[in-house]
Amino acid sequence: MTDTTLNPAATAPAKAVRRDIGLKRRYAAERRFKIYGITAIAIGLFFLVALLFSVISNGYTAFWQTELNLSVKLDEKVIDPTNKRATDPAVLLTANYPLLVRNALAEKLGISLDDKPAIREVSKLVSDGSRSQLRELVAGNPALIGTTQNLWVLTGGDIDSAFKGQIDLTVDQANRKVSDRQVGWMNTLAKEGAMAQRFNTGLFTFGASSRPETSGLGVALIGSLYMMLIVLCLSLPIGVAASIYLEEYAKKSRLTDIIEVNINNLAAVPSIVFGLLGLAVFINFFGLPRSASLVGGLVLTLMTLPTIIIATRAALRAVPPSIRSAALGIGASKTQMVFHHVLPLAAPGILTGTIIGLAHALGETAPLLLIGMVAFVANYPVTPLDPSTALPVQIYMWANEAERAFVERTSGAIIVLLLFLAVMNIGAIILRRRFERRW
Repeated sequence: MTDTTLNPAATAPAKAVRRDIGLKRRYAAERRFKIYGITAIAIGLFFLVALLFSVISNGYTAFWQTELNLSVKLDEKVIDPTNKRATDPAVLLTANYPLLVRNALAEKLGISLDDKPAIREVSKLVSDGSRSQLRELVAGNPALIGTTQNLWVLTGGDIDSAFKGQIDLTVDQANRKVSDRQVGWMNTLAKEGAMAQRFNTGLFTFGASSRPETSGLGVALIGSLYMMLIVLCLSLPIGVAASIYLEEYAKKSRLTDIIEVNINNLAAVPSIVFGLLGLAVFINFFGLPRSASLVGGLVLTLMTLPTIIIATRAALRAVPPSIRSAALGIGASKTQMVFHHVLPLAAPGILTGTIIGLAHALGETAPLLLIGMVAFVANYPVTPLDPSTALPVQIYMWANEAERAFVERTSGAIIVLLLFLAVMNIGAIILRRRFERRW
């Protein structure tokens, strides 16, 4: 029997080879992982850029509106033919103001009022929204009756789309809503400077309307503001108080475990469930009015609370235990320790969680649909109990409209909503970095 002795010098190269192969495999795996990560980021950025490009390319024109500059004669024969405005001011509200604008435009184009077919086409150049513009002007100052005023008035929705190049004017006029004669008038007025695109303040001030050129986000902005104030005033104190109790005062028990599990589960519940809850409790049981900002704010408060509680508890846990021990060691009570030392240090995390929760609530649509905030509301809500709508709901309603001009309005409203969300999230980042302390 022969004993075989391994030569260490002979096995060393084999070990070195295996070690090199192992290193190469690890380095190759690391490179692949980096490639996977870069690829994932690139795909995400591609879809983000595609989304933003689609929204901005379709919506940036909504911030500009085609208008006509006309010298409108406020003819007393049309506004108040029987001269009753002194005793009945309401007569000024029912006058045929679009007729005054149509006559002014026909005169500018040199068209006789007896040419009925041409006059019908002229009428389509101007939006019927001029009625409210002139009505407010005359009702605010009846002394203007009989004078001639130089005004900028809105064009019709189809004319606005054609002027912006959103309608293909090369196709046969039978297949488009703008005739060749109207196109000729548009070109003439544009050359004279009487038709131009101006900043669309109506997008931010008008309420709901069946005409795209007179539709705006005014009611939705006020409704969203009311709801965010309600959410902030209710969810922040309730959420912080609940977090402080659970984190600093409550003893570990089965009850607190059940509460924590349910809070985490509520954060993942679909938002439409909160809408059903609001419909059943706030509207059907308590009898609060439908379409009211108050109900919307209460529903969004319930939806935001879990987010704020989770963020606040995480911020409280991030405060080092030494802060608590030091405060108690110098004679502070537990309440003084929490509110004078721990809570101020956790404030950046609490603010960040609150702002993120508010941003989440601002973009919600489903729960608001169930509580009736899809109502057609043309007048500004004065109180949170008045009928209103919200930004995402307004976007939803415009997206269901068939007219081409509402596509532009929908994308423009999405841009406004994204800007609000971006500002809120950037504010959360700035606050965290400004007040954050590293331990």
